[in-house]
Amino acid sequence: MIRAFVDREEERRILDEEWQKAGGRMIILYGRRRIGKTRLLTEFVQGKQGILSFSEDVSSSIQIQHFQAACAAFFNDDLLASLRIETWDQIFTYLAQKPLQKRAYLVIDEFTYLIKNDPSILSALQKAWDTALSGSNWCILLCGSMLGLMSDLALSATSPLYGRRTRDMLLEALPFVHAKKFLDQPFPDALRTHLTIGGIPEYLLKAADYASFSEFVEREFFSRFGYFYREPYFILSQEFRELKTYQSILNAIAEGNTAPGAIAQFCGMDARRIYPYLEGMTRLGIVERELPILVDTRHGVYQVKDTVFDFWYSFVFPNREAIETDAFHPSAPAMDRYFGKRFEGFVRREFVPRILPGSRVGRWWWKGEEIDVVAVDDQGGSIVFGECKWGGLNRREARGVLARLEVKAEMVRHDRYPRERYLLVGGSVEGKEDLRGEGYLVYDLADIEGFVKGE
Repeated sequence: MIRAFVDREEERRILDEEWQKAGGRMIILYGRRRIGKTRLLTEFVQGKQGILSFSEDVSSSIQIQHFQAACAAFFNDDLLASLRIETWDQIFTYLAQKPLQKRAYLVIDEFTYLIKNDPSILSALQKAWDTALSGSNWCILLCGSMLGLMSDLALSATSPLYGRRTRDMLLEALPFVHAKKFLDQPFPDALRTHLTIGGIPEYLLKAADYASFSEFVEREFFSRFGYFYREPYFILSQEFRELKTYQSILNAIAEGNTAPGAIAQFCGMDARRIYPYLEGMTRLGIVERELPILVDTRHGVYQVKDTVFDFWYSFVFPNREAIETDAFHPSAPAMDRYFGKRFEGFVRREFVPRILPGSRVGRWWWKGEEIDVVAVDDQGGSIVFGECKWGGLNRREARGVLARLEVKAEMVRHDRYPRERYLLVGGSVEGKEDLRGEGYLVYDLADIEGFVKGE
């Protein structure tokens, strides 16, 4: 059964705008594997005419034959089907010379497989675009998952396609408000699932088979037959060669080593050698470099950005031997530490922008002190300091957190923001109504659920 298409309204609007514009269009759509690029494209071409070509990682000659067959079928051209086409230049020359009376699409899915096996396709497409396709009725969509190849060979200034694409679109993960639509789990479990696999549609479809978070991770992460047991390793192997080094770095960050020096020490590497690896994974969205807000420093830290990588390197990678013997069961404190960390990121990225729209949101740290959330409204001259607690808080604990937060806020240089408030977000917060009456911003999972349901 095909699931209903969820969200991607902005992406569909942009694609429709490109379709309506005059002349040839060349759109590059890229994003990590399983993100839903193919489904977006198949939804977009519904009711339109064109060529939809799905590429595979096979020899260039076979790829050309498949593409040739798709073109011949669209034009109903038996002669083209019978010809021996050996180069990409030949087939794109054919397309450039073929008259096209009405708007049509040319979608090449997994374009990176074609580049990988024969980079001459880029020059062939450039030549056809410059001679004819740019002024034609073709709407060309090139889609790829191997982000390194897409960045270096299709999007960079040295690419033959540079300056010719009319739009490039990086497809991101779904926010929780839409990811939740895939899951029929109690709200706390659905949030745990989201903090484990993120908003990746194919992953969410797998999680949708389970009524609880615990059953999902036991069967799909902590089993040698699970869907996710080798998933990050497979993705890394598509992008990088030195897998052991990349795996060690990701494990180091997942274990809490976030400064470059600490990561290098954990991996037994010279600190200067660590940066190319970090930069490569940052470019692909696997890790991210974070700087403290309102602090003038270039000394950032690194976090695992991709949710499923973070969970996998926190629990699966260091416990593979136990998983292989069906002897691994994560401890509650370890899981709470993981969810506490990811919950902070969720609050900063997805929740605070909803309750404080227009604010710059980040994290602050300095000399051993840290504030989980700092939201700055530059126009309104206001600032909000916040703390996140994954677990439940009774009245005394909640007031204690807020009192300590007010003390830490005095260390932040925020003279430009005379209006300040304090935020507390927890799993549950006893007495939250009383605290709100005193001017604090206080929310828990029940409030977040309300926001999600209200969209």
